[in-house]
Amino acid sequence: MKIAIIRQRYNPFGGAERFVERALAGLERSDIDVTLITRRWNGPAGSFHRLVCDPFFIGRTWRDTGFARAACAVVRDGGFDLVQSHEKVACCDIYRAGDGLHRAWLERRARLLGGVARSALALSPFNRYTLRAESELFTSPRLRAVICISQMVKREIQEHFGLDDARLPIVYNGIDPQVYNPGVRARRQEVRQSLGVPEDVPLFLFVGSGYERKGLDRALAALPASAWLLVVGKDKHEKRYRALAERLGNLARVRFLGAQPDVRAFYGAADAFVFPTRYEPFGNVILEAMACGLPVVTTTDCGGADLIEQGVSGYVHDGEDRDALVGHLGALCDPARAGRLGEAAARVAVGYDLEVMTRRMVGLYQGLLA
Repeated sequence: MKIAIIRQRYNPFGGAERFVERALAGLERSDIDVTLITRRWNGPAGSFHRLVCDPFFIGRTWRDTGFARAACAVVRDGGFDLVQSHEKVACCDIYRAGDGLHRAWLERRARLLGGVARSALALSPFNRYTLRAESELFTSPRLRAVICISQMVKREIQEHFGLDDARLPIVYNGIDPQVYNPGVRARRQEVRQSLGVPEDVPLFLFVGSGYERKGLDRALAALPASAWLLVVGKDKHEKRYRALAERLGNLARVRFLGAQPDVRAFYGAADAFVFPTRYEPFGNVILEAMACGLPVVTTTDCGGADLIEQGVSGYVHDGEDRDALVGHLGALCDPARAGRLGEAAARVAVGYDLEVMTRRMVGLYQGLLA
């Protein structure tokens, strides 16, 4: 079986890139001939082939249009059995909707903005191009399946494009249980000491780049007076969030750690994971945190909420319900409850390892080729 996977670039802190990295490793073990079509890939090397498409560009709209044309030219000449894309290109047989729907995010984003900013959002050349590319992708006669990474993504695609169930398989992300497991807690005290966090305080962890979409402002505003917060990730407006924490009076209990290539030590130091996102198609960090034994607090706008049983392995609330977020964080300040829910979360995560994901993917490929 000769498969091409299209992903424009590698960001070591990106969830989509980590998924591709894991999928490549899993597919290689299944004796599938894999070719990665990419502009730039600095991830781990493997036995897969790499075809580089790096046309000149200025600005992100030109960047995406140029790569789409170049990648589709490679596909035309490649002789692949199946082409799976993680970018919005119409020359694929399978699209993995790892970024959800751009139009669904824009609808949520518009609700946060005033009239002028909403108009600018609608008129943005990049947004207009992305919406057009999204429409061309989902209406392409070549498209045979869309891998949905959550029930939320599947519902949105059906709502906007009317694809039937048979073309919308759900394949949840997979993790390596040898990497993410409760054993990361062995360094709990050491990590806390290095960050100046007292050993006995409730410690929440937030992981994500792009603070507005992922709801860091909500986490800061709801942080209990007795608790501390670690923020792992990057955002060009980080100073704005530091200032918010200062206005809220909790800056001394918040540690901004920037982007980190390995987050396991922070999962191990924390008592619970908070991710009050405004839009997240799945969120690898949800599954990673659960596998490391952390209960998760997130919103109904997060696809990873599929994995959470309310009050058993974490809490899910409407993103606009600040009182619910405050209540859930307060409940997890009880170490006994946090520990109990964290153990349940780890048991759930065991069912989502890389092998399960790979079997689902290979089964999908075989079904389409048959």
